[in-house]
Amino acid sequence: MSARSPSDTALRVSALSAATPTTFALRPDKTKLEEIAAQLDLSGLRKLSFEGQLQPQGKRDWLMTARLGATVVQPCVVTLDPVTTRIDQNVQRLFLSDYNEPDETEAEMPQDDTSEPLGQWIDPFAVMVEALALALPEYPRASDATLEERQFTEPGKAPMTDEDARPFAGLAALKENLKRDE
Repeated sequence: MSARSPSDTALRVSALSAATPTTFALRPDKTKLEEIAAQLDLSGLRKLSFEGQLQPQGKRDWLMTARLGATVVQPCVVTLDPVTTRIDQNVQRLFLSDYNEPDETEAEMPQDDTSEPLGQWIDPFAVMVEALALALPEYPRASDATLEERQFTEPGKAPMTDEDARPFAGLAALKENLKRDE
């Protein structure tokens, strides 16, 4: 049994009130923002807040409901220019005392992705970082970013176009020829 808190923000489950919700409000300082940005491979993290509450669910489970707010900067997938995104979303986690981890090496993902095993501690900071990572745009793109077509070929040969690379382009041409012959 660990009597020592795993972090400054972790809450001991046995110390939580079963009668009233336990509230929390996290606003990391500049140093923590830089650490989180490095951990998530972000160009920048300007603002981050995580506010919510923990309340009992039944006799031994706990429900966390919170609001995540963040302003993140990521490189554009096309131009590598900085793209700023505002994230505002609700976060919910249900910490279950009888949570069962699948034994198989390959298992289907459960429909409910908000459930987690209940340990001795619940850390809102860890949930905040996880929720932010899940909320990040996978392919941030600047509004004016466009992909230009490039052609590469040996001198004296006709370059292959995107249209030539389409798998059914040849079939479409064959179909056109058959229509003309009829």
